[in-house]
Amino acid sequence: MKIFIKIIIFLLITFVLNIQKTFAEEKIRIGLLVPLSGQNKEIGESIIKSTKLAINKINNSSIEILPRDTASNPDTTFKNAKELSESGVQIIIGPIFNKNLIYLDQLKDTFFLSLTNKTINNPKNIISVGINARSQLNTIKKFQKLNELKKTIFLIPKEEYKEEIENAIKQSKIKNTKVHYYDSDPTKLTKQIEKITKYSIRKQNVKDEIKRLEKSDEINKEKKIENLKKRDTLGKISFDSVIISDFGKNLKSITTSLLYTDVLPTKIYFITLNQWFDESLLKETSSQPIYFPSINKENYESFIKNYHEKFGEYPNQLSFLSYDVIGLIYYLLSENNFSFNKKMFIKKNKFKGKVGIFEIKENKISHILNFYKVENNNFKKIF
Repeated sequence: MKIFIKIIIFLLITFVLNIQKTFAEEKIRIGLLVPLSGQNKEIGESIIKSTKLAINKINNSSIEILPRDTASNPDTTFKNAKELSESGVQIIIGPIFNKNLIYLDQLKDTFFLSLTNKTINNPKNIISVGINARSQLNTIKKFQKLNELKKTIFLIPKEEYKEEIENAIKQSKIKNTKVHYYDSDPTKLTKQIEKITKYSIRKQNVKDEIKRLEKSDEINKEKKIENLKKRDTLGKISFDSVIISDFGKNLKSITTSLLYTDVLPTKIYFITLNQWFDESLLKETSSQPIYFPSINKENYESFIKNYHEKFGEYPNQLSFLSYDVIGLIYYLLSENNFSFNKKMFIKKNKFKGKVGIFEIKENKISHILNFYKVENNNFKKIF
């Protein structure tokens, strides 16, 4: 009887050890859909390198990344996504571009963490992890409250992402905003900004006031007239802040047009969207201060430094996101005993990454961002 019990105990111990060994050897397989050929090849290669940095940081040899090419083409994307899905991969990072998502709803048992910042009309199994407009407006909303901004106008270009901004305005419930649309064409832009800022009326006010003073008996009217002649406009501006949803040269065109119409950043808050710390903003002193929501600057610079030390080159901006997405997936899997569950992205949760804090709920991800000010050749963190 004792021998029989010992045999049973031995078999149980062996069984448990074998199970432990199996779990230890079981890989956490994560797909990666990025462009590895074509004109966007460098972006894909940079993302692969950043995922390697993330895995080294986690220091878990069971994580296996399976890169596949999208060729920036929807058909190639679907073909390689299907191959990954059929091999049992249930979580895939990518694709990058929104146009490559169109067939992926056919792979219903596979979840895609796309690096796009677009959230409208995505398939149900696509979770956008980019810095979306809603996250940015939620941060701007906080800045509005801190500075008691009551009259904000929103300038939106007539571009393809117009609908995305409109949807974010609705979802964020940002208050006290009046929306204006403009053409990015410089030949039309200035006239449109003149109309929005009521420039012609304010300009005429100067002439009218000079005429009034000339006919009046006011004391020191000559001095007052002299001062008025130095002014371009007269009268209050009907807003206390302007949110400009544009970037690069287009952003510069807007701020230049605002300055031309005598709308100055020293009197009106100039706010824009995430600029990824574009250093050209530092040179535009006339449009400063200008404010924007963003990822964490210190963490971003630390990532760039580590990436450069490791690979001898500088990363693409999307690489920073992909670095965090690896950590996010690992965190959610660890919360679920390292087994995939579709509910992982439904349950309300938070993850602190390098970008900032990820908020997860009902298959949607938003970011709690920081807020920065450009002034005196410097990016200054506000909160």
